[in-house]
Amino acid sequence: MCHPGTDAAPGYGRQKSSSLNIHVGVSLRVLIVKTSSFGDLIHTLPAVTDAVKAMPGITFDWVAEEAFVEVPGWHPAVADTIPIALRRWRKNWRRAVASGELSAFFGRLRAHEYDFVIDAQGLLIKSALIARLAKGSCHGLSWGAAREPAASLLYSHRHAIARSQHAIERIRQLFAEVLGYSYDPLRLDYGIGSAHLPSPLDDAGYWVFLHGTTWPTKRLADEQWIALGNIAAAQGHSIYLPWGNAAEKRTAEIIATHCSNARVLPRLSLTELAGILTQARGVIGVDTGLAHLGAALDIPGVTLYSVTFPALTGARGKRQCCVVLGSAPVPSGDMPGLRVASAPVFDAELVWRTAVTALELAGDAEDVG
Repeated sequence: MCHPGTDAAPGYGRQKSSSLNIHVGVSLRVLIVKTSSFGDLIHTLPAVTDAVKAMPGITFDWVAEEAFVEVPGWHPAVADTIPIALRRWRKNWRRAVASGELSAFFGRLRAHEYDFVIDAQGLLIKSALIARLAKGSCHGLSWGAAREPAASLLYSHRHAIARSQHAIERIRQLFAEVLGYSYDPLRLDYGIGSAHLPSPLDDAGYWVFLHGTTWPTKRLADEQWIALGNIAAAQGHSIYLPWGNAAEKRTAEIIATHCSNARVLPRLSLTELAGILTQARGVIGVDTGLAHLGAALDIPGVTLYSVTFPALTGARGKRQCCVVLGSAPVPSGDMPGLRVASAPVFDAELVWRTAVTALELAGDAEDVG
């Protein structure tokens, strides 16, 4: 079990102490605590890639919410994923204890002595407590950097990572601080191994519309998706519509009813959806985990932002563009793989033109809009 300790100085991919020296020449085993959400797990993958490039032979275990347990295993450096069911357990803790699920989880959590335990989430109960209960040197964000400052009290080592940065960069810097290496911020590699995904479909050239989201304020009106679908149909493109719950399925069916080129997909696992995305011509979606997965897979895409901010959570990739709807602030400055356009209101023609432009993007330096 780790114990509260000291803060590390802020930095950008360089270790500030000699704590790693005893591990030179030794294969390290690291536990990541990043339980949810889907997009947050995707944002953590580049840090794993950085670590592997800097320290060949390093392996990771990962604590993830049961709904997203497939995601860590897409990266070849993740040896084991430990599922946790906090979302389900908190509805009935007594049942979680009586069923033995809770004790089984802690058994797996404490089955190994880790060289480092990294809480990449910064939440008191959801991640910091889990990290503290694991065996190993416990690291996390400092009081001023964590989403829930009290979480920092549970770490043995705390790291001051600036909160004003994109989520991907914050996690990359945290890993580099903990493990003692430098990385190239101009290179972004999610490291998803194609061998972990299903074989591509025979069908090709379709677009995927990602209409589903757990945030009601992120959703587009059905009529807006239908307008996009009809533009795609006029240009001879088919549309695939995934869904994750009954409400999203009804939305997909409404869109398909008004768009002859649209197909409602069956319910699929995240890994199966990843396979669908790998074959897509392009992706248009709201700010949801699947949109960030599309970016990670280097699929051309447009992600629509209405209440969240691309500067902090924008979909990043070589052929991506974020479109900010309304009066939300547009980030200034350069960030590899982040391009942002803006529109005062939703405009289906603008969104489609931006998506087509994304097909043509080849490098990180090109801007859109």
